[in-house]
Amino acid sequence: MEESNYRSDLSTDEKLLMAIVRAAETFKRVVSVIYRKHVLSFPQYNVLRVLDASKNRQSRITDVSRIMLVPGANMTGIAKRLEKNGFIVRKSDPLDERVTILELTPKGKAILVNIEKELDEHTRAMLKGFPAQEKKELLDRIKRLIKNSREI
Repeated sequence: MEESNYRSDLSTDEKLLMAIVRAAETFKRVVSVIYRKHVLSFPQYNVLRVLDASKNRQSRITDVSRIMLVPGANMTGIAKRLEKNGFIVRKSDPLDERVTILELTPKGKAILVNIEKELDEHTRAMLKGFPAQEKKELLDRIKRLIKNSREI
């Protein structure tokens, strides 16, 4: 193995955070290729997943935006593109016309099913060698890291 001319002066804490970012970016890059094959962006796929997990496969646009940590203006554009492709429908809340409801269509559900197998393969490859207990512990620690970052 060739010796690098680069010597990192990052602290262990910085190296840890950079490694987490790097792993997340690698995952995002790999799965984005899968989504693009199905005419979706990363955020669009996430909206479909949120709706699929929602009661009656529908949710207020503001709730989806909050869950995804996406500003409302961006969410509107994402929803319009998903609707244009037939993956969701947007409708007014019958109780409050100012509220927009997003609902997953059968076509949207089908695209999630089509993506699932390929996505699972890539996820398993990235987590190869991690026993279930280690994955749970890592998830707990990353959740704590996220919680701490909200307090900054």
